[in-house]
Amino acid sequence: MKDSKQVIIKKVKKKCEGGHHGGSWKVAYADFVTAMMAFFLLLWLITMVSPEKRARVAEYFRYFSLFKKGGVSIMEKSSAIFNESGETTKKVFAPYYEQNYLTPAALKEAIKQAVETLLSDVKDQIMIMIVNEGVKIEMVDKNGSTMFQIGSAELTKTAKNILKVLADNIKIISNPLYIEGHTDAYSYSTNSHYSNWELSTDRANAARRYLESVGINPERIVKVVGYADKEPLIKENPRDPRNRRISIIVLFKDKKHTTNR
Repeated sequence: MKDSKQVIIKKVKKKCEGGHHGGSWKVAYADFVTAMMAFFLLLWLITMVSPEKRARVAEYFRYFSLFKKGGVSIMEKSSAIFNESGETTKKVFAPYYEQNYLTPAALKEAIKQAVETLLSDVKDQIMIMIVNEGVKIEMVDKNGSTMFQIGSAELTKTAKNILKVLADNIKIISNPLYIEGHTDAYSYSTNSHYSNWELSTDRANAARRYLESVGINPERIVKVVGYADKEPLIKENPRDPRNRRISIIVLFKDKKHTTNR
């Protein structure tokens, strides 16, 4: 009888380093970190782009469709993204202007949309209202953000940016314009021959010159006047910085006024 050897079967359990899921969680985590990095990079790039270019990109994607063959390419030179600021204003806010007649309410809405889109950081310093004469736009000072250098008629960068956007919206119509300058009750000059009357008038003239330099027809400006501190915006506090302001009035002689074509 032969000796039979007993075969011993040994079960060896393999150890998986990642439990039931192995290392797949690492891949998912890496994808998540990459997506977050791309997202924050996108946010950073958006903050580096000027508000006007952001408006152009937003306008492109507002009407973008994968299902339309004849869509405008973002790479085409004809796209609003590549146009100059004045052209952009016409395209982005065309619904307010593309009518046989322009009403004060339509102009107010167009300028309001332009301010909210292109001047969001200073929109609290721009007031637009309908008055008896037409549409009144007021650019006011606030602490830390002024339209002019203190005591002078030199426009700040903020004022130039605002005036440029306003000019782009009102230069495509033919309505006459008033420009008014106002100061607060402080006196900034030691020269007895240069008071707030002269300062407010000089500031109104500085605004006029800049508007003309960015495309406003000089023939449309029919009055430039300074009121010193005699017509404060904040009547209960004549020294409030908001009393320092430039007013532009777009005149509507009739109820409706035709646009420049």
